[in-house]
Amino acid sequence: MVPDLSRSPAVVLIVEDEMMLRMRAVDMVEDAGYTPVEALDTDEAVAILESRSDIALICTDIQLPGSMDGLSLAHTVHKRWPAIKIILVSGQLNPSSIDLPPCSRFFGKPLQAWQVIAQMRSMIGHA
Repeated sequence: MVPDLSRSPAVVLIVEDEMMLRMRAVDMVEDAGYTPVEALDTDEAVAILESRSDIALICTDIQLPGSMDGLSLAHTVHKRWPAIKIILVSGQLNPSSIDLPPCSRFFGKPLQAWQVIAQMRSMIGHA
């Protein structure tokens, strides 16, 4: 029997180096009904994206360790995987909309769970 993948929850890649913030983001993704996948830095995120074809959305902090920051990661994702939706977050930076990849969204920290969940659902649909 072939599983019905159309009924599988969407997968959201969370890229956050601070453990408590990453755990909170995982809770938001699960509360929205999606499946979270975690990366601690941009290099790990790219490796995950290269190895999986089921990521629907990436939620990344802007200030991250790795060979690029979260904004560069977002631009890379937009170029290489244009179907993946992008949410960027930061507690210290507020990039202008010109800096963001097309159709991506930005949220300042601290995050309001209901706003992020509503945006995820708007971008990738209800779970």
